[in-house]
Amino acid sequence: MKFGGSSVANKQQIAKVTEIVRAARDASARVVVVCSAHKGITNALIETARAAQAGELTPRRVLDRQAEIATSLGCAPSLLKPFFAEIRDLLRGINLVKELSPRSLDYISSFGERMSVRCIADFFLRAGVRARAFDIWDLGFITDECFGNARPLAGYEDAMRDAFATQVPEGTIPVVTGFVGKTRAGEITTVGRNGSDLTATLIGAALRAREVQIWTDTDGVMTADPSVVEGARNIPTMHFDEAAELAYFGSRMLHPSTLLPAIANNIPVRVLNTNRPEHRGTVIQDRVDPSGNVVTSIAYKERQTVLTINSVRMFGQSGYLARLYEVLGRHGVVVDMIATSEVSISLTTNTREALERALPTLRKFGRCEVEEGKTILVVVGHGLYDARGMGARILGAMSTAGVNVEMVSFAARSINFSMLIDDRDIGRAVPVLHHELFS
Repeated sequence: MKFGGSSVANKQQIAKVTEIVRAARDASARVVVVCSAHKGITNALIETARAAQAGELTPRRVLDRQAEIATSLGCAPSLLKPFFAEIRDLLRGINLVKELSPRSLDYISSFGERMSVRCIADFFLRAGVRARAFDIWDLGFITDECFGNARPLAGYEDAMRDAFATQVPEGTIPVVTGFVGKTRAGEITTVGRNGSDLTATLIGAALRAREVQIWTDTDGVMTADPSVVEGARNIPTMHFDEAAELAYFGSRMLHPSTLLPAIANNIPVRVLNTNRPEHRGTVIQDRVDPSGNVVTSIAYKERQTVLTINSVRMFGQSGYLARLYEVLGRHGVVVDMIATSEVSISLTTNTREALERALPTLRKFGRCEVEEGKTILVVVGHGLYDARGMGARILGAMSTAGVNVEMVSFAARSINFSMLIDDRDIGRAVPVLHHELFS
């Protein structure tokens, strides 16, 4: 059971989490709880670290905020005292050297989860739920050294099973840090922002869980972003590949890599609402009964950069794209959409810094034009490729909304119809498209 930042934001929310966990335990489930930092704490830690790098040393900005939450939960001041001292020392060091490396950024970011699980486990105990806080590396989760995007080392599953069997007392619910890890050398890492979902499915895979539950503040996965579409609806069931597409292309429900361990081990992932635990939520699994719906959901990924290369040398030339992709790969440019003609190629990326490094070499391929402020808007559903006229309906809705579509991508037998629009057009495009496809 993974609970995100909004689910553990304050005493009121944590009290709800306590009752949800108690109910699962009373139903004879063997439960592992994975927690994010309290809402806003990780951002506050990062902002305070960046301020220290710039010469402004203000640790109380985040420490007072965390202390207020701990006090409201009834935690003793001594519970977090060592962490507060460590944070002050780290910020002082960042301030002295005026440097915030990826290693240091992961280190400072890790404190949110480490403090959160201790407060929550302490609250559980006093509420009659036998629990104990664990840093995930003490339960066998050792990662590579890719700071900011770390992954567990091969064989971590056996290490985790052994650690849970020997370190977690019988009848005790482990409350485990999401988002973080540690290398063999003892350096703290993170698996990426909003990565506690991924932590939960990695633990689920290691322990061969019956299911992984992701507890959020909405009624499961929705047909569109509820903050943009007032009439967005819950999706009761969906296939792994549909959810993976939505997660990658901007659905706020899941970390993009979350589903990979679940897919590999065929573990259902259930997305539920902490504020409405009685709601069915969404079950994501390998097999889904046909519902008759052509489209499952709409998602979008904003702040994209578009590169267009024009060159008559492309005409009829074999190997041109292979050479181009070698340059992109060498510089770490991640490509999401691509469209080609005989004399031009356009592609999108959200790795602008990597693209800047690659541009001097890319200009040897032809004239390069770069545009920013673009959004990839995607329609996802297993019925897309069999539904006649669906492309016309989608593009017609964009015309009705007065939105210009600059690129389109729809591969053979694809479940994803992708369009490129301006960031400023999201608010107009998504509601009209949702009305056309769902109403």
